[in-house]
Amino acid sequence: MSKYLKFDTPAQKNAGDLAGDYKLANHGLVYLERVFWNLPEPALYEESIFRGETKMMQGGSLVVHTGKWTARAANDKYIVNEPNNTGRINWGEYNRPLDSEKFSGIFNRIQAFLQGEELFVQDLYVGADPDYALPIRIITDTAWQSLFARNMFMKPRTREEYRNHVPEFTLIASPKFKLDPRIDGTLTETGVIIDFSRRMAIIANTSYAGEIKKTMFSVMNYLKPLEGVMAMHCSANVGKKDDVALFFGLSGTGKTTLSADPERFLIGDDEHGWSDNGVFNFEAGCYAKGIRLSEEAEPEIHAATHRYGTILENVVYDPTSRKIDLNDDKLTENTRISYPLEFIANSVPQKMVNKHPENVIFLTADAQGVLPPIARLDINQAMYHFISGYTSKIGGTEIGLGIEPEITFSACFGAPFMVHHPFFYADLLRRKIEAYGSKVWLVNTGWVGGKFGIGKRISIKHTRNMLNAVLNGELNNVEFRTDKLFGFEVPTSCPNVPNDVFIPENAWGNKNEYWQKYDALASRYIENFKLFADGIPAEVLAAAPKRLKEITI
Repeated sequence: MSKYLKFDTPAQKNAGDLAGDYKLANHGLVYLERVFWNLPEPALYEESIFRGETKMMQGGSLVVHTGKWTARAANDKYIVNEPNNTGRINWGEYNRPLDSEKFSGIFNRIQAFLQGEELFVQDLYVGADPDYALPIRIITDTAWQSLFARNMFMKPRTREEYRNHVPEFTLIASPKFKLDPRIDGTLTETGVIIDFSRRMAIIANTSYAGEIKKTMFSVMNYLKPLEGVMAMHCSANVGKKDDVALFFGLSGTGKTTLSADPERFLIGDDEHGWSDNGVFNFEAGCYAKGIRLSEEAEPEIHAATHRYGTILENVVYDPTSRKIDLNDDKLTENTRISYPLEFIANSVPQKMVNKHPENVIFLTADAQGVLPPIARLDINQAMYHFISGYTSKIGGTEIGLGIEPEITFSACFGAPFMVHHPFFYADLLRRKIEAYGSKVWLVNTGWVGGKFGIGKRISIKHTRNMLNAVLNGELNNVEFRTDKLFGFEVPTSCPNVPNDVFIPENAWGNKNEYWQKYDALASRYIENFKLFADGIPAEVLAAAPKRLKEITI
């Protein structure tokens, strides 16, 4: 920026104080105007405000509006197809192949594009377990995205550690750099491209910071399972008796909300690894949905929206009072909040525990309103439902989604970020569950009494009480019934939850309609699983639901 304005920016004189010995020239980035190395939060605040990237709100949070890109560009993710990953990548909708030569051409152009520019570098780690931490480097051309990276990943602790940091994976994010589909082989001018052979990723033509977070998650999802670590799209917490719980689910299903329990300690809200050492957070921060955030239901997350160090993406605010409006969705349904994990008072400082999960919970937002509120799964049902990943995409989390939830099957409850075949992850999860005796539950956080627009979202109070009963062991002492279609076990009662809640057809005005909708969902499960049937063990295939015509009501 100084080359245009001809005067110092706030952090210019200290831009190299925390520079590493491994320079950007090692990545082929040369002839740069200036590099801001590992700036701390106050300096990044000053730089982002000075450059007009952000505005400060009452309480000290920063608001940034990302323009056209307010969600992930799910159709613009590519993985470079090269010999080292032959047979390892699950090519398809979420993992589109790109020729290595195409990536070389893109990288050559971004090298030229960034010459003469000012860049921000953060040297960080993904993964709280030192045995499995991945040293990374995040290179951005905006200060606020550098702050985002600093929020979301683990930081070196000493000047010496910064100086000696050598990244094993590097990500370059440049929102102003556009791809050319005519020569790059991409669908649009936007791209999130991962090259595992070069240990590099490029994010082009999108300002949405979630792409940085999810790109590194995809990297971990590829690398860590090869080391025997289960990579998981889940939140995690631990009780006062050292009982760990995992909460799998897509964005909007309740991972963040339900794991932020004042009676338990938060390990993390979204991305974790499960090794033989225990459970560890991949991240150092949280990236929560902000739209219509309730101070009563989610007090700690709500409080974070008014704290120094928090970034609010696409939140509407009053420019005079600098007060935010979390209920205003005129920019997007997918407003986001990035904040350090430490903002949650009862979070685990180490972001890892040397304990294994007692309970594994699959969260599904059933937009059809037919699934029971909670069910207990055996190991084969657990693998079947994990591979299926039935849920609903909640409005705004991807480009093109509207307000109405979109029914989907997202393998491993995170298909857009999974690189290997779903069975590779499911089999690894099975081995972990069997080794450590974890119980598995399917919890419906979606609708009751009818589909979206007719029924209503299940009470979060009831869901919390059911989860409390699971985590406290109270559901071990109640009677269960076998579900007629899916065969899993459904409790008939639970402390502090009305018994009628466990009979979902009773919430429907027309029970025949309920059974028809439930049968239709079973059919969709069966059809979806045909995509993965090759190579799946017979006992897992046998865990599929039955059709209505096969049973008597």
